[in-house]
Amino acid sequence: MATRVLRVNPRRPEPWVIREAARVIREGGTVAFPTETVYGLGADALNPEAVGKIFWAKRRPADNPLIVHVDDVAWLGRLAERVPGEALRLAERFWPGPLTLVLRKSGEVPDITTAGLETVAVRMPRHPVALALIRESGRPIAAPSANLAGRPSPTTAQHVAEDLMGRIDLILDGGPTEIGVESTVIDLTSHPPQILRPGGVSLEELREVLGEVELHPAALGKAEERRPKSPGMKYRHYAPRAELIVVEGDPERVPVKIEEIARGYRALGRRVGILATDENLGRYRSGKAVSMGSRRDPETIARNIFGVLRELDREGVDIIIAEGIPEEGIGLAVMNRLRKASGFNIIRA
Repeated sequence: MATRVLRVNPRRPEPWVIREAARVIREGGTVAFPTETVYGLGADALNPEAVGKIFWAKRRPADNPLIVHVDDVAWLGRLAERVPGEALRLAERFWPGPLTLVLRKSGEVPDITTAGLETVAVRMPRHPVALALIRESGRPIAAPSANLAGRPSPTTAQHVAEDLMGRIDLILDGGPTEIGVESTVIDLTSHPPQILRPGGVSLEELREVLGEVELHPAALGKAEERRPKSPGMKYRHYAPRAELIVVEGDPERVPVKIEEIARGYRALGRRVGILATDENLGRYRSGKAVSMGSRRDPETIARNIFGVLRELDREGVDIIIAEGIPEEGIGLAVMNRLRKASGFNIIRA
């Protein structure tokens, strides 16, 4: 398959580019496009054959459901069996934006889109390119992250091309994404509502609207589901090619422990990469250290996390050792991604 790449203005997308991408969607093809979180791989969510191309291109397990992207709250009435008041309150506060709602699905949604589940995950992205594409195509667009299954999610079109060139029809290059980690997924079919995957909307923000909200154990990276209700729950996700170790604990002890581990691996002839914060970058001598941002600015760490994992892969390291950060605000999403990426290979300092 020949994959075309079209540049698009991320703030004022060119109409001819959007028309061409929408044509591909309507004809059952696949388009990678930027959202405010990461790049998504889109196809017509109501076309089972088109959705099947997403699973093929990503080599995605068939029991891992997709998120359906819409451009209007009115789509909830078609995609969901019923729309509870909680969903409307959350949509009013956070849509368009990085929040996905899990609801009982309607009969209009194909089973392949929801991986056979009785629920459907829906969100309205905030990115002008994503909204324009959905609107022009006239279809809800199923769109997981535009990478090979299990790899770090793509935050640039170049990341998409690394994984999917020759496997999809079109890539819209709208530059780097804003948030850098995927949307928060909240299950409104459980009582109280549960966060299945932390992301761009924090637990604290959701509790401001709904009151009681629980964290599913998978959101903390402490459990896996046999049959996941949301992307990011079951499989080793977001992973670099190198083995990844996450070191958590006392902020003063973490860099000491990382340096100790790194020296041990270097003595064995292994090439070591270190995923550091700005505050500790200068403390490492036993590996290729790159900064993911400041501990005081977790939003920057979220924006950088997948890119620096890919950067260390390109450096050819064998082992990556990552600093843990506080699980506050979007820091919860960062730690969820690091723990998943490591396959729960966690060391306490």
